[in-house]
Amino acid sequence: MKIKIEQLTKKYNEVLAVNNLDIEINSGNLVSILGPSGCGKSTLLYMLAGIIEPTEGSIFFEGTRINEVPIEKRNIGLVFQNYSLYPHMTVMENLIFPLRMANVKKKQAMEEALVISEILRIGDLLKRKPKELSGGQQQRVAIGRALIKKPRLLLMDEPFSNLDAALRVEMREEVKELQNRLNITTLFVTHDQEEAMAISDKIILMNKGRAIQYSTGEELYTSPNSIFSASFIGSPKINLIKQDVGLKIKHKQVGEQEIIGIRPEDIIISKDSKIAKDDLQGIISDLQNLGKETHFKLEADGIILRGLMMGNFQFSTGDKVYIHFRRVHYFRE
Repeated sequence: MKIKIEQLTKKYNEVLAVNNLDIEINSGNLVSILGPSGCGKSTLLYMLAGIIEPTEGSIFFEGTRINEVPIEKRNIGLVFQNYSLYPHMTVMENLIFPLRMANVKKKQAMEEALVISEILRIGDLLKRKPKELSGGQQQRVAIGRALIKKPRLLLMDEPFSNLDAALRVEMREEVKELQNRLNITTLFVTHDQEEAMAISDKIILMNKGRAIQYSTGEELYTSPNSIFSASFIGSPKINLIKQDVGLKIKHKQVGEQEIIGIRPEDIIISKDSKIAKDDLQGIISDLQNLGKETHFKLEADGIILRGLMMGNFQFSTGDKVYIHFRRVHYFRE
């Protein structure tokens, strides 16, 4: 299902939770809504669901304005951070509940539940109750309950935040595979940049109610349109150097109100020779060996840079090095 959002705004007294959004989401895409706490990402999701009413603007599903359409008629599936399973019901009863509420006969509802349980690998859990399930199993049941109605749109609000790190990775891989198989338009709210980058066709990066950048994860990383985008995406964080340092990089003198951005992994260091004639000289002031990668800190021309190198690191604290930048970003304050 294709979604179009026009000048969508939600205002609480003087607070703009969502501020004048214009976005189109193609049918079958998985789009993450990413941003810090309080940026408006869940508010946007709940307006799409019909839980929250917009203050201004319009939402279109396949060209039809749905602002006044009640939640039960929007043909959506919802998955929340808390699993919201009925504790007194078995997994089977939880799965068929939405169909039974829609007056689907029990036999047919159970047949549908068997199909969805096999897809989600919970077929052997159908007789258990939620308290007998792990967190990951409960989340699979919650996803199954959202999908059993065969919705045209799946909305997920921080669905894996209660899971441990390893299980989060496993679940996001499963959700991406499931979404591809079913070809269902999906919006996925998260504050985790790695999660968004891993599963999304596109990402809506939000801050203070606005969509700062709407693009693929690769574009967000390689071509950030602002200091906020550059700083939010990437770990370790991008180095930001203000114009008053007077640093000259790649034959370009940094101008007034201009800020240079250099990602740690774009810093190349060498002991013996320059890669380019305008390379800087500096000293390694700190090292942190993390196994597969080493984080290092450089002091050069009165500035501090944080770098990252994969594999075997052949340098030591105090080494004098030449510093080359593989790629440089330029921003205005």
